[in-house]
Amino acid sequence: MPERTAMRKVSLDDLVGLSRYASVRGDFRRRIVELKRDRRVAVGDEVTLVFENFDTVLFQIQEMLHVERISDIDKIREECDVYNALLPGDRELSATLFIEITDPAQISDKLNRLVGIDEHVSLVIGDRRIPARFEAGRSREDKISAVQYVRFPLDEAAARLLAAPGTTVRVAIDHPAYRAEATLAESQRASLAVDLAP
Repeated sequence: MPERTAMRKVSLDDLVGLSRYASVRGDFRRRIVELKRDRRVAVGDEVTLVFENFDTVLFQIQEMLHVERISDIDKIREECDVYNALLPGDRELSATLFIEITDPAQISDKLNRLVGIDEHVSLVIGDRRIPARFEAGRSREDKISAVQYVRFPLDEAAARLLAAPGTTVRVAIDHPAYRAEATLAESQRASLAVDLAP
Protein backbone atom coordinates (compact mmCIF):
# COMPACT_ATOMS: atom_id res chain seq x y z
CA MET A 1 0.00 0.00 0.00
CA PRO A 2 1.54 3.37 -0.99
CA GLU A 3 2.48 5.62 1.91
CA ARG A 4 -0.11 8.30 2.55
CA THR A 5 0.69 11.86 3.45
CA ALA A 6 -1.38 13.70 6.05
CA MET A 7 -4.73 15.08 4.98
CA ARG A 8 -4.43 18.59 3.57
CA LYS A 9 -5.22 21.30 6.08
CA VAL A 10 -7.60 24.19 5.40
CA SER A 11 -5.68 27.32 4.43
CA LEU A 12 -6.71 30.92 3.93
CA ASP A 13 -6.80 30.26 0.20
CA ASP A 14 -9.61 27.70 0.70
CA LEU A 15 -11.91 30.19 2.43
CA VAL A 16 -14.34 32.62 0.88
CA GLY A 17 -15.27 36.02 2.31
CA LEU A 18 -18.36 36.65 4.42
CA SER A 19 -20.54 38.06 1.67
CA ARG A 20 -19.56 35.37 -0.82
CA TYR A 21 -20.16 32.64 1.75
CA ALA A 22 -23.60 34.04 2.54
CA SER A 23 -24.52 33.63 -1.14
CA VAL A 24 -23.33 30.00 -1.40
CA ARG A 25 -24.08 28.88 2.16
CA GLY A 26 -27.32 27.04 1.37
CA ASP A 27 -25.75 24.91 -1.36
CA PHE A 28 -22.62 24.29 0.71
CA ARG A 29 -24.66 23.18 3.73
CA ARG A 30 -26.71 20.77 1.60
CA ARG A 31 -23.52 19.25 0.19
CA ILE A 32 -22.05 18.78 3.68
CA VAL A 33 -25.28 17.23 5.00
CA GLU A 34 -25.12 14.73 2.14
CA LEU A 35 -21.42 14.06 2.77
CA LYS A 36 -22.00 13.49 6.49
CA ARG A 37 -24.55 10.75 5.78
CA ASP A 38 -21.59 8.49 5.10
CA ARG A 39 -19.50 9.90 7.94
CA ARG A 40 -22.01 9.92 10.81
CA VAL A 41 -22.29 6.74 12.88
CA ALA A 42 -24.91 6.37 15.63
CA VAL A 43 -23.71 3.91 18.27
CA GLY A 44 -26.82 3.11 20.27
CA ASP A 45 -29.24 5.88 21.24
CA GLU A 46 -26.86 8.23 23.05
CA VAL A 47 -23.55 8.36 21.17
CA THR A 48 -22.81 9.57 17.65
CA LEU A 49 -19.46 9.85 15.90
CA VAL A 50 -18.86 12.14 12.93
CA PHE A 51 -15.65 11.28 11.10
CA GLU A 52 -13.88 14.48 10.10
CA ASN A 53 -12.19 15.28 6.80
CA PHE A 54 -11.12 18.36 4.86
CA ASP A 55 -14.68 19.23 3.79
CA THR A 56 -16.26 18.87 7.24
CA VAL A 57 -13.54 21.06 8.77
CA LEU A 58 -13.77 23.65 5.98
CA PHE A 59 -17.51 23.85 6.63
CA GLN A 60 -17.01 24.32 10.38
CA ILE A 61 -14.52 27.13 9.81
CA GLN A 62 -16.75 28.90 7.28
CA GLU A 63 -19.73 28.57 9.62
CA MET A 64 -17.77 29.97 12.57
CA LEU A 65 -16.58 32.94 10.53
CA HIS A 66 -20.14 33.51 9.26
CA VAL A 67 -21.89 33.25 12.64
CA GLU A 68 -19.29 35.26 14.55
CA ARG A 69 -18.80 37.73 11.64
CA ILE A 70 -15.03 37.26 11.83
CA SER A 71 -13.06 39.12 9.18
CA ASP A 72 -9.78 39.93 10.98
CA ILE A 73 -7.05 37.91 9.27
CA ASP A 74 -5.28 36.93 12.51
CA LYS A 75 -8.53 35.65 14.02
CA ILE A 76 -9.27 33.72 10.83
CA ARG A 77 -5.84 32.08 11.12
CA GLU A 78 -6.63 31.16 14.73
CA GLU A 79 -9.90 29.52 13.67
CA CYS A 80 -8.06 27.56 10.98
CA ASP A 81 -5.52 26.34 13.55
CA VAL A 82 -8.25 25.29 16.00
CA TYR A 83 -10.31 23.35 13.47
CA ASN A 84 -7.39 21.91 11.49
CA ALA A 85 -6.43 20.11 14.72
CA LEU A 86 -9.52 17.92 14.14
CA LEU A 87 -8.12 16.50 10.91
CA PRO A 88 -6.62 13.01 10.94
CA GLY A 89 -2.87 12.56 10.79
CA ASP A 90 -0.96 9.98 8.77
CA ARG A 91 -2.75 6.62 8.55
CA GLU A 92 -5.34 7.76 11.06
CA LEU A 93 -9.07 8.42 11.26
CA SER A 94 -10.45 11.15 13.50
CA ALA A 95 -13.96 11.84 14.69
CA THR A 96 -16.00 14.11 16.88
CA LEU A 97 -17.93 12.04 19.42
CA PHE A 98 -21.21 13.49 20.66
CA ILE A 99 -23.02 12.26 23.75
CA GLU A 100 -26.60 12.99 22.74
CA ILE A 101 -28.73 14.27 25.62
CA THR A 102 -32.02 15.87 24.65
CA ASP A 103 -33.45 16.39 28.15
CA PRO A 104 -31.55 19.24 29.89
CA ALA A 105 -32.57 17.86 33.29
CA GLN A 106 -30.62 14.64 32.55
CA ILE A 107 -27.36 16.18 31.31
CA SER A 108 -25.43 15.95 34.55
CA ASP A 109 -26.61 12.43 35.45
CA LYS A 110 -25.96 10.99 32.00
CA LEU A 111 -22.51 12.53 31.69
CA ASN A 112 -21.57 11.35 35.19
CA ARG A 113 -22.70 7.85 34.27
CA LEU A 114 -20.37 7.83 31.26
CA VAL A 115 -17.19 8.93 33.04
CA GLY A 116 -14.42 6.67 31.76
CA ILE A 117 -15.91 6.23 28.28
CA ASP A 118 -12.51 7.26 26.89
CA GLU A 119 -11.25 3.77 27.83
CA HIS A 120 -14.13 1.94 26.14
CA VAL A 121 -14.48 3.02 22.49
CA SER A 122 -12.96 1.03 19.63
CA LEU A 123 -13.05 0.86 15.86
CA VAL A 124 -13.15 -2.76 14.70
CA ILE A 125 -11.95 -3.35 11.14
CA GLY A 126 -12.34 -6.99 10.17
CA ASP A 127 -10.60 -8.83 13.01
CA ARG A 128 -8.52 -5.85 14.15
CA ARG A 129 -9.62 -3.74 17.13
CA ILE A 130 -8.26 -0.17 17.32
CA PRO A 131 -8.87 1.57 20.66
CA ALA A 132 -9.82 5.24 20.36
CA ARG A 133 -7.38 7.87 21.58
CA PHE A 134 -9.34 10.68 23.18
CA GLU A 135 -8.12 14.27 23.24
CA ALA A 136 -6.68 15.09 26.65
CA GLY A 137 -8.40 17.59 28.91
CA ARG A 138 -12.02 16.76 28.04
CA SER A 139 -12.44 14.11 30.74
CA ARG A 140 -11.64 13.96 34.43
CA GLU A 141 -12.17 11.26 37.02
CA ASP A 142 -15.50 12.81 37.97
CA LYS A 143 -16.66 14.70 34.87
CA ILE A 144 -16.67 14.50 31.08
CA SER A 145 -17.67 16.77 28.23
CA ALA A 146 -20.61 15.90 25.96
CA VAL A 147 -18.31 16.53 22.98
CA GLN A 148 -15.11 14.52 22.65
CA TYR A 149 -12.45 14.35 19.94
CA VAL A 150 -11.11 10.91 19.14
CA ARG A 151 -8.47 9.39 16.88
CA PHE A 152 -8.00 5.87 15.59
CA PRO A 153 -4.38 5.20 14.55
CA LEU A 154 -4.30 2.37 12.02
CA ASP A 155 -1.39 0.05 11.35
CA GLU A 156 -0.75 -1.08 7.79
CA ALA A 157 -2.85 -4.24 8.12
CA ALA A 158 -5.87 -2.32 9.44
CA ALA A 159 -5.49 0.30 6.69
CA ARG A 160 -5.46 -2.47 4.05
CA LEU A 161 -8.57 -4.03 5.52
CA LEU A 162 -10.38 -0.70 5.58
CA ALA A 163 -9.52 -0.15 1.92
CA ALA A 164 -10.90 -3.57 0.89
CA PRO A 165 -14.51 -3.49 -0.35
CA GLY A 166 -16.80 -5.60 1.79
CA THR A 167 -14.70 -5.46 4.96
CA THR A 168 -16.90 -5.35 8.06
CA VAL A 169 -16.23 -2.18 10.07
CA ARG A 170 -17.83 -1.51 13.45
CA VAL A 171 -17.68 1.09 16.19
CA ALA A 172 -17.96 -0.60 19.58
CA ILE A 173 -18.51 0.87 23.05
CA ASP A 174 -18.14 -1.45 26.04
CA HIS A 175 -18.49 0.98 28.94
CA PRO A 176 -20.12 -0.68 32.00
CA ALA A 177 -23.00 1.81 31.82
CA TYR A 178 -23.27 1.92 28.02
CA ARG A 179 -22.74 -1.02 25.72
CA ALA A 180 -23.54 -0.61 22.05
CA GLU A 181 -22.05 -1.12 18.64
CA ALA A 182 -22.80 -0.06 15.10
CA THR A 183 -21.78 -1.76 11.86
CA LEU A 184 -20.93 0.72 9.13
CA ALA A 185 -22.67 0.53 5.78
CA GLU A 186 -20.45 -0.19 2.80
CA SER A 187 -20.81 3.43 1.69
CA GLN A 188 -19.51 4.54 5.10
CA ARG A 189 -16.54 2.16 4.91
CA ALA A 190 -15.72 3.50 1.44
CA SER A 191 -15.97 7.11 2.62
CA LEU A 192 -13.52 6.49 5.47
CA ALA A 193 -11.17 4.55 3.20
CA VAL A 194 -10.79 7.69 1.08
CA ASP A 195 -9.23 9.41 4.10
CA LEU A 196 -6.33 6.96 3.91
CA ALA A 197 -5.89 7.04 0.13
CA PRO A 198 -2.41 8.14 -1.03
